[in-house]
Amino acid sequence: MSLAVVFPGQGSQSVGMLAALAADHAVVRQTFDEASAVLGYDLWALVQTGPEEQLNSTERTQPAMLAAGVATWRAWRAAGAPDPSVLAGHSLGEFTALVCAEALDFSDAVAAVQFRGRVMQEAVPAGQGAMAAILGLEDADVEAACAEAAAGEVVEAVNYNSPGQLVIAGHAGAVGRAVEAAKARGAKRALVLPVSVPAHSSLLRGAGERLRERLADIPVSVPRWPVYAVGLGRHDSAAAVRDQVVAQLSSPVRWTDTIRDMLAHGATRLVECGPGKVLTSLNRRIERNKDITMIAIEDPASLAAALFTGAQA
Repeated sequence: MSLAVVFPGQGSQSVGMLAALAADHAVVRQTFDEASAVLGYDLWALVQTGPEEQLNSTERTQPAMLAAGVATWRAWRAAGAPDPSVLAGHSLGEFTALVCAEALDFSDAVAAVQFRGRVMQEAVPAGQGAMAAILGLEDADVEAACAEAAAGEVVEAVNYNSPGQLVIAGHAGAVGRAVEAAKARGAKRALVLPVSVPAHSSLLRGAGERLRERLADIPVSVPRWPVYAVGLGRHDSAAAVRDQVVAQLSSPVRWTDTIRDMLAHGATRLVECGPGKVLTSLNRRIERNKDITMIAIEDPASLAAALFTGAQA
């Protein structure tokens, strides 16, 4: 294996994203137009002009990030990118990886993630759920802080993003107590995030079952290339795709383990397709070997750089 392609999830969105890439690659706008036809509103206009609070609404963010990742992938592939050896996505980005691996039709996935965002928002009433980032502690210490703070409520480690960077989620009160417990254990930073959906916590199991029902009518194929199910193995059958995208709604994202496994199996280039550089930044914290090439594609210059490094590999 040499080329691994990864796709960001919710949180990497911004008003104006991919404008420069769209100016050079018509397929970017075409991809957003496809999504708009499914959604019933102009997704490109929302992405380019906002308002920001609408773009940041989970039900709209998820189709926007799916379209952004697929559009970037299509532009890169049209420019001559080689076949990948493996793909993965962070949380919502797993849907993007499955579309790009030809396991899911793009239009079907747009409808599915719009529904996914809606049921996530509905799963826990506003103000009752929370997420927080804990920096500078070992995973075991964060897990212990959560156990100490639970007091009959839910608070769990949900995003193992990189060594020393872990996100927790659950009931708002328990998350707040866990933040204070993490600080007492020596966390460099521990702060509640500006979101109310406790993503990847057990509080979203009901949302996962609603998503399972929605996916029952969507055609699913075996991925053309291997796709990681973050923390849950790989999507190696149509049944696994359905089961694992449901399970990941209420299961931790084990990004550190995913990247380490890619590298252990021979990945030498990690390319991020989509706006921002969140995953590339995390990947560099996970693996500091300068012989491993890591590039985030979000504009014409970074796309050209990714093609160049591929030609040199």
